[in-house]
Amino acid sequence: MREVAVIGIGMTEFGELWQKSFRELVAEAGVKAILDAGIEGEDIDAMYIGGMSTGRFIGQEHVGSLALEVAGLEDLHIPATRVEAACASGGVAMHQGYIAVASGMYDIVVVGGAEKMTDVVGGEATNILASAADREWESFFGATFPGLYALMARYHMHHHGTTQEQLAMVAVKNHHNGSLNPKAQFRREISVEDVLNSPIVAEPLHLLDCSPITDGAAAAILAPVDIARKYTDKIIKIKASVQACDTLSFHSRSRFDSLPAAVHAAKKAYEMAGVKPSDIDVAEVHDCFTIAEIIAIEDLGFVEKGKGGKATEEGLTALDGQIPVNTSGGLKAKGHPVGATGVAQINEIVMQLRGEADKRQVKGATIGLTHNVGGSGGTAVVHILEAI
Repeated sequence: MREVAVIGIGMTEFGELWQKSFRELVAEAGVKAILDAGIEGEDIDAMYIGGMSTGRFIGQEHVGSLALEVAGLEDLHIPATRVEAACASGGVAMHQGYIAVASGMYDIVVVGGAEKMTDVVGGEATNILASAADREWESFFGATFPGLYALMARYHMHHHGTTQEQLAMVAVKNHHNGSLNPKAQFRREISVEDVLNSPIVAEPLHLLDCSPITDGAAAAILAPVDIARKYTDKIIKIKASVQACDTLSFHSRSRFDSLPAAVHAAKKAYEMAGVKPSDIDVAEVHDCFTIAEIIAIEDLGFVEKGKGGKATEEGLTALDGQIPVNTSGGLKAKGHPVGATGVAQINEIVMQLRGEADKRQVKGATIGLTHNVGGSGGTAVVHILEAI
C-alpha cells in the first residue's frame, strides 16, 4: 500500500449556527481545506462525507451529491459517497479515504463530515441520537445515551473508585482548552463546583459532564506522500488507520468499563504505526461524556485500567501534562456535530503536528492520535499521524 498524508484541513466554527445552513457549512469547510492544500477542483478524484442522521436532522438524504454540488464540482462528476457510522461517521469517512488513496485507486481525496443538529428541538435530537444504540432492545425501553454512559460511569466508580470530582475535572480541563480555541462552541472556563452544581441529566452525570448539541463541518485532503510533497513541505503522514466494531447493544458487551472495539482498534493501530502508547505526544479522544474520556485514555493504553480518573486529577492529560488529551476542547467544549467530529479531530492533530495550534500548542509534538466512537462503542476508529 502507498503511504498517505494529510495535505489540507478546514473547518467551520462549532456551535448553534442558526444563520448557516447545512450546505453552507459543508461548502465553508471544504473550501478552506482545498485552499489550505493548494489544489484545484480538477485535482480531486473522490469525496467521502461523514454524516450520521441528516435525513432526520434536516430532512436531507443523498449528502454525497449535495456536497459535490455546493463545492461547485458537479461538472467533474467526481464520485462522492456519504458514510454513516453514528458518532464515528467522520472517523470512518477518514478511514475510507485513507483506503482509497493507499490502495492506489485515487490520488487526491476530500474527506468531510458535517451535521446540522439545532434545526430540531432538544428532545427530538436526543431521540435521533438514540438511534445509534440498539433501537429495539434499548432505545424503545427508554435508554438514552446519557443513560448508557451513566451506567458506565457507575460501573467504573464502583469497581475502580472513580469519583464525581474526577469526572468533573475532565470537563474543567476541556473547557480550559476550549477557551483557547477560536472555533470551539464553549470558550469559557468552568470549575469543578460548576459541574457538580449543574442539573443531573442521568445520575451520576450532570449537564456539564455532557457534550452539547452542535452544528458544524470539517474537511481534510488526503494524498500519497510522494504527491503531497508537490503541495506542501509540512508532510503529516497517516501512520495508521484502523476501524473496529463490536455489538450494537450495550447490554451484550462483555464488560462495562471499556469499549472492546476501541481497545482492538488501538492495538492494531499501534502495530500498524510501529509505535507504543508512550510515543504519542497529543491525542484527541471521544469525550461525548466525561466518563468516556476516562475510559478512552485507559483503552488507548495511556494509563492502566481503572486509573483514568486519578490520572486526570493528577494533570497527566492537561496541556502541560505527560499526554495532553483533547487540546481542542474535545467534544465537551469544542462541540460535537456528530458527523463532523472524527474529521475535526484530524484537523486538531494536524494543527498540533504543524505547530499551528497557537495558545494550545503542545511543544515538540510529532506524533498524534485520534479516537472516534460510534454509539456506546459499536464502532471505533483510531488514527495515528506523524509529522515527517
